[in-house]
Parts: sequence; C-alpha cells; structure tokens
Amino acid sequence: MSSDHGGDHRPVLLVIADSLAYYGPRGGLPADDPRIWPNLVAAELGWRVELVARVGWTSRDAWWALTQDPRVWAAVPKAGAVVFGVSGMDSLPSPMPTALREAIRYLRPPALRRMVREGYGRIQPLLSPLGWPQALPPRLTADYLEQCRGALAELRAELPVVATLPSVHDCPAYGRAHPGRAGTAAAISDWAKTHRVPTVDIGALVDGHVGTAEANPDGIHWGFAAHERVAAAMLETLAPLAASAAPAAAPAAAEGAAI
Repeated sequence: MSSDHGGDHRPVLLVIADSLAYYGPRGGLPADDPRIWPNLVAAELGWRVELVARVGWTSRDAWWALTQDPRVWAAVPKAGAVVFGVSGMDSLPSPMPTALREAIRYLRPPALRRMVREGYGRIQPLLSPLGWPQALPPRLTADYLEQCRGALAELRAELPVVATLPSVHDCPAYGRAHPGRAGTAAAISDWAKTHRVPTVDIGALVDGHVGTAEANPDGIHWGFAAHERVAAAMLETLAPLAASAAPAAAPAAAEGAAI
C-alpha cells in the first residue's frame, strides 16, 4: 500500500510479514484487499495499514525492511502498533542453505536455472523431514526480532510491538514435515517473555484449517476463515495496547534516517 495518504491522520498498523499476511485460498492478493487479516484488524481499530511483506520473508528480511525500506521509515512515526508477522518461513526445513537456495534465481542461462530449480524441487521434500538446516535457525530468529524491537524502541519507546509464533503447514513441497517449528516457537516465546512482547500463536489458530478444502491447496496458505481467526486474536492482543499508544509527531524522514 502507498504511504501517501494526504490528510489521513489515522494511526498506522505497520505489518512486516511474509506471504501469509496477503495470500488467500487462490493465491496472492492486493495489500488493500479487505479480507486479509491486516485489513480486518485495521478496520476494527479505525486505523489504516502499511503492509510490507513478500513471499518467503524471514525475521532477517523483517530487519532488512525495517532498516532499508523507506515505506517503513515513513510509517514508524505514524504507527499505532507494529506487528512482525514473520517466523513461519524461519522454521521451515531448507535442505540447501538459504543463501544458496535464494541464489538459484540468479543462475544463467535460463536452462541451467530451470534444471537446478527442478532438481531442488525433487530433493527438498525428500530431505525436509531431517529438519536441518532450517531457513533460519531459532537463535537467529530471536536475534533479528530483538534487533527490530531495539531499533523501534530507540525511536519510539512507547510504540507497541507484537510478534507471531510460526504457522503450521501441510505442504508436499516440504514433505509435510515441520520439525523446526517447536524450536522456533520456543526461541520466540523466550525472547518475547524477556522483553514483554505479546505474541499471537498463528499455528494454533490455523491448525485444522491448513490442508482443508477451505484453505489454499498449496498446503501453506489459508482461506479467509483463517484470516478472520488471526484478525480476532490480533485484535484481542492489540486493543489494550492501542488504547495507550499515540503516534509521534516527528517528521518521517528524520525517523527513517535514525533507523
């Protein structure tokens, strides 16, 4: 969504997330689709949304977005709360180290790229049950979330921050295996308890929905009923925090530079 809202002075719900924040039962949706959970939450709060998200983002990508994306810099001074909707990808098995896997897209010529991608697609479901390596180890997930929280606290100590625990999946591309979820959830929970950051357990909310006819057939993304469940839980968490949060009046450019 654009950060140019003219005279709209409503607080911003800043959501830095992976594709679970904007995918529906048939694929990706525009950031302003009223059926996805960030917009359901903002509508109830009477806020507007700045959704900064992409397929496959981890907590490391959230840190990069916070420090490098000027949309985030513009949103932070106006934010009523920030939600880190990442960690699901962090916890997924990644038989090839993340840096190498992501580098496949840069291979040339295209025929080589397709061959490597197809080969990895065959290997990944076979090796995923081993659970190692993960896309991001639990310790690093907690470290990146703390870097994000600390940077925001330096700018606006009063700004509420909410984190999420990993979703669940039933995806054939990952061998329907998710051995890293427990470790990632524990690392986030320990970090959140230390720093008094509220969490929303996405996995518990969508368990039993993922893999059904109502969900996306990829076995990862959700139908709109799950978006509604997540929105309700997020509202329950955010409502008391939002009541005491007021956006800062500092210029966006100055705040962005501070990050």
